[in-house]
Amino acid sequence: MLDQLKPHSGSKHRRKRVGRGPGSGIGRFCGRGVKGQGTRSKVRLNFEGGQMPLTMRLPKRGFTSRNRVGVEIVNLADLVRLGDGATVDAASLADCGLIRGSGAPVKVLGDGEAPKNLTIKVNRISAGARSKIEASGGSVELVS
Repeated sequence: MLDQLKPHSGSKHRRKRVGRGPGSGIGRFCGRGVKGQGTRSKVRLNFEGGQMPLTMRLPKRGFTSRNRVGVEIVNLADLVRLGDGATVDAASLADCGLIRGSGAPVKVLGDGEAPKNLTIKVNRISAGARSKIEASGGSVELVS
């Protein structure tokens, strides 16, 4: 009976159409009253009548660098999904859902055990991860 579904009574409200003549009940002053600041259209969004606005009273913290380069992080424990002897690069990691594939540099970290005979082609790798991969018979190639 999907064709008979209706919203509960009172849950939907008709949009108030103001300024459509005296017969509408909200004509002439459009529900804003006569004179005063509330009738004007040019009051800033966070204006509080000259009082210091809340957005300026709250403390500002931290700093975000414009030159920050986001890095996609992958741990050795995650590479088990690819199996032994696999070639690991940004495309293969994106295919199996380990990174977003946004084009950001990929860094491999050394948490977990490395699968055997991996060939890794990434932008960055930690020293611990490199030693674990080479100990398990794999190779590492840095791609710029």
